[in-house]
Amino acid sequence: MNSQLLQTLVSGVAVGSTYALIALGFVLVYSATRVLNFAQGAFVLIGAYATYQLGSRFGLPFFLAVLLAAIICSGLSVLFERFVVRRIPPHDHFAAVMVTVGALFAVEAVVASIWGATPMNLGDPWGVDTVPFLGAAVAVVSIWTIAVSVVLLTATFVVFKFTKVGLAMRAAVSDPLAATANGISLSRVRLGVWAAAGAAGAIAGVLMSTGATGVSPALGIAAFAALPAMVLGGLTSPVGAIVGGLITGMVQQLAVLYQPQYLPFLGDGFPAVTPYLLLVVVLLVKPSGLFGTRTVGRF
Repeated sequence: MNSQLLQTLVSGVAVGSTYALIALGFVLVYSATRVLNFAQGAFVLIGAYATYQLGSRFGLPFFLAVLLAAIICSGLSVLFERFVVRRIPPHDHFAAVMVTVGALFAVEAVVASIWGATPMNLGDPWGVDTVPFLGAAVAVVSIWTIAVSVVLLTATFVVFKFTKVGLAMRAAVSDPLAATANGISLSRVRLGVWAAAGAAGAIAGVLMSTGATGVSPALGIAAFAALPAMVLGGLTSPVGAIVGGLITGMVQQLAVLYQPQYLPFLGDGFPAVTPYLLLVVVLLVKPSGLFGTRTVGRF
């Protein structure tokens, strides 16, 4: 394996890990509420800019700034669900989606008006440093991104699979009436998944802004880039969100490496659209996703 391909694969895993975190937020909210929450992109933005404000401008240590940003986004996500989403009629899914899209665009406008559109340095401790690995120069930011994502995704899996909180959430998703009859509060479950989604979005925003990338309002579009990952894995599968994110990131980074060499006529921006092309293919071949379940209709 040549060094360039190895660097691309590591970068693909890193990008895919951030997509997996964002997609996980989508899946958690959709599983519990059947709301496709495009406001997840807003929490990506808020998390990144809150970290920048707390760390670079207020002088807090980087990791403390990240923790506080995640808490802020978690709280804002809960408030958004409680005072906006919950007021929408339960079966009006289109209105719910449009409200979340509107929230994303509103946050993008507010962020641009406060901090401007110029990318800014997040102030992370590793910057553009690289380390040698099997003859390749691997970015330290990629290693940190993979490590943090693995820890968070593993912790999420453990909580939902092996704890009472996770059991309550799975029960509420599977059969809300039976869960309520057994003393499970659906309201608390909703708040829990929205809080987790907000924190996941914030961490993903920070990871996407480290290194040479910087913080910019364009981060909000990450929500749309992670949508193919969610559909690929399955709309209600947390494991699918992780697998879908990794596949999407790998495909995108491999396109960055090989498309200019073999398909130059497609243009410089082709790698940016590969997640959406992957989305189209998945919807045509397996609409329920790799780990999703088919909906059975009775007439």
